[in-house]
Amino acid sequence: MSQNPGFATVGVVGAGSYGAALALAAHRAGREVLLWARDTATVGTIRATRQAPRLPGIDLPEAIRATSTLADLASCDALVVAVPTQNLRAACAAMATALPAGAPVISAAKGIEQASGLFPTEIIAGSWPQAPTAILSGPSFAADIGHGLPTAVTLAAADPALARSLAEALSSPAFRIYHSGDPRGVEIGGAAKNVLAIAAGIVIGLGFGESARAALVARGFAELRRFGEAHGADPETLMGLSGLGDVVLSCASPQSRNFAYGLALGQGRSPAEAAGGKLAEGAFTAPVLAEMARREGKEMPIAEAIAAVIAGRIGVREAVAALLARPLRAE
Repeated sequence: MSQNPGFATVGVVGAGSYGAALALAAHRAGREVLLWARDTATVGTIRATRQAPRLPGIDLPEAIRATSTLADLASCDALVVAVPTQNLRAACAAMATALPAGAPVISAAKGIEQASGLFPTEIIAGSWPQAPTAILSGPSFAADIGHGLPTAVTLAAADPALARSLAEALSSPAFRIYHSGDPRGVEIGGAAKNVLAIAAGIVIGLGFGESARAALVARGFAELRRFGEAHGADPETLMGLSGLGDVVLSCASPQSRNFAYGLALGQGRSPAEAAGGKLAEGAFTAPVLAEMARREGKEMPIAEAIAAVIAGRIGVREAVAALLARPLRAE
């Protein structure tokens, strides 16, 4: 249990699989936890069964209180927002209306907003300027966190002291949080790795094997680093949990929604069929990431290829063939 007496009460906004898992993690760290869900039916299910519908088989203790009323979070010392990047702006606008300013807002989203090209902490700052912001990211599956399996992630804020105090308050023996003063680096790692996971899934879906996946991941990580450093990210951040660590996890397991999406694409399904009703953040991130790179004169051929596949401009075999036909160069 965490020994940090600060941030005694934590509100988790979003009761999907990851939000429910983070609520459990905060509870295990000794925090009082309120879990907010937009859907009253979800709240009813949690109260009746002590399980979140999207995190089945894992019990939520009675001490984790579920609510569909945002105002119930007014007394929270910190807020963890576990909603998809494309829904983050609406969630922040609702919180800004319903809650007093002052508590730090920690985004658990991994992506870039399509409409604006903004990262999660920028979205929060624009929607709720009075709220101190932080980002939580790293190699973590909701089920692993929920089951209490050893997991390590990064929490970053522009104020390193805030990042450290939040990391200490939310850490527990099985959920280790490292702190960082480089939120942009952490955000870029979390966003770009989703695109690479789609690409890795496509390679496996096409039957190209593990050697091809390893080459793809290595070259894709080089793209991620170039993009990150162009945006002021610390190279050490990109080599850490929220960069390389998350790339390794997401590009290696069908548990990753983005990898599973790419796998389905590689097996011949259309982008709509591959989604299967589930969210793959990388599908939203790829087009904006590719556009940002083009605008900045940075080469990101893998991101470009994934964006083209998702848009239906080319097929997966054509995309891979184009990548293989690129000129040989010094590494």
